[in-house]
Amino acid sequence: MTDIIRLAMVAALLVAATPSAHAQTGLTIDNAGRVLVRRTLPVAVPKGASEHRLRLGAFDPGTLFALDPAVSLLAATYDGGADGQSTARRAIGRELVFVRGAGDTVRATLLAVDPELYRYADGTIGFQAPGMARFPADVVIVEPTVRLALSSTRSLKTLALGYFTAGANWRASYQVILNGTDARVSGNAVVQSGSLNIPDAELQLLAGDVGTAPRDQMVAKRNYAAAGVMAMEAGPAAEQGIGEAHLYSVPGRMTLRPGETSLVALFEPTTAPVVKRLVVRSGIPFWGGLPQYGDEQVVPVAVTYVVTRAPGTPFGDTPVPGGVARIYQPDNAGRLQLIGESGIGHTAAGQPMELDAGTAFDLTARRTQTTYTTAREKSRTTAMADYGVQLSNAGDSTATVDVYEERGGDWSVLQSSVPADRVSSTRVRFRVAVPAKGDLTFTYRIRATW
Repeated sequence: MTDIIRLAMVAALLVAATPSAHAQTGLTIDNAGRVLVRRTLPVAVPKGASEHRLRLGAFDPGTLFALDPAVSLLAATYDGGADGQSTARRAIGRELVFVRGAGDTVRATLLAVDPELYRYADGTIGFQAPGMARFPADVVIVEPTVRLALSSTRSLKTLALGYFTAGANWRASYQVILNGTDARVSGNAVVQSGSLNIPDAELQLLAGDVGTAPRDQMVAKRNYAAAGVMAMEAGPAAEQGIGEAHLYSVPGRMTLRPGETSLVALFEPTTAPVVKRLVVRSGIPFWGGLPQYGDEQVVPVAVTYVVTRAPGTPFGDTPVPGGVARIYQPDNAGRLQLIGESGIGHTAAGQPMELDAGTAFDLTARRTQTTYTTAREKSRTTAMADYGVQLSNAGDSTATVDVYEERGGDWSVLQSSVPADRVSSTRVRFRVAVPAKGDLTFTYRIRATW
């Protein structure tokens, strides 16, 4: 069956799922890669019942619905079997021509597909195709078709349908260029078309956690090598809230071709305040016992950049879809260098962008438990432990480091050599200024009961 399948697959790929030149198409691509298609087709719909045969390309037939309230969908039959197995099954009982070489052909009747059975002119039966099959045109589907039974309360000149398909996705990409206490921020939607081939579409991008339900039939995704073709749309996308998500409408119309990647500006580039935070995270268990340990712990100093998005400003009032942010800083010659790459979640209007940029090179931290005692009363255990944290700064300027301890349940910091700020019921922060080319050690005592 290898030759049969190969021939049918080649035939299926010769014609892409392209709508009519006169059709109007709107697309909404969400974060999960689902593509909602809204198409207005030049199909006359009479008043009353009617039947139509349409080529809509590959889609999930269970999601098909009429966009015009005057139209009711009574029944639909979707034939998406453009693959070789489906083509061969349609040809069962037919006599096929098989090409074995230049000018060398043989005829055989296809009796079955699984397993393969062929009957030759002399009445013998074979279990293997005698060559490359040539299928009759009436059994080959080069583009999926759907037969519709409709009912309309009035006559219409066009038919508007909606359905879901696959073959495209999008993600957000941000560039953050540091300049002292400010950052230049720009953001793009990166739209990738895998198998969609749709010209002049109205394109919208949906950002948010839109729930999904299990589906019995999913649209098969065809893989195309990325062509690397890139287009930049003029002007940023217009944003609006819809349900509990946000919708970005691309200006003008866009053509999606297999393998192409396009960029769409999400907002006008802007400048916003930025603060660098240096953090040493907690070293004690959040739940359970407070353990004893004698080894010094070398812990990383995490670097985070916080971009402020003040309400009432264009940037602050713009929701930021989740994606990847790349952080750049100019070197001594003014050349931009990548200093961090951070994933960010969906960020509501007015909320800051918090960008993790890795760990500090010139800052090191060592945490040591210096004393440990326990006492048990009935079914509860109480432990007290002293800790020392040494911070070293090899840089040329003073660095402010936030050292955290975090734990659930009954616990407290009894004493410390620097102020212990209780930032929540579970978190305590020690804010420490470490001098340039120097070290600083501070101590604290914790009591925990479990």
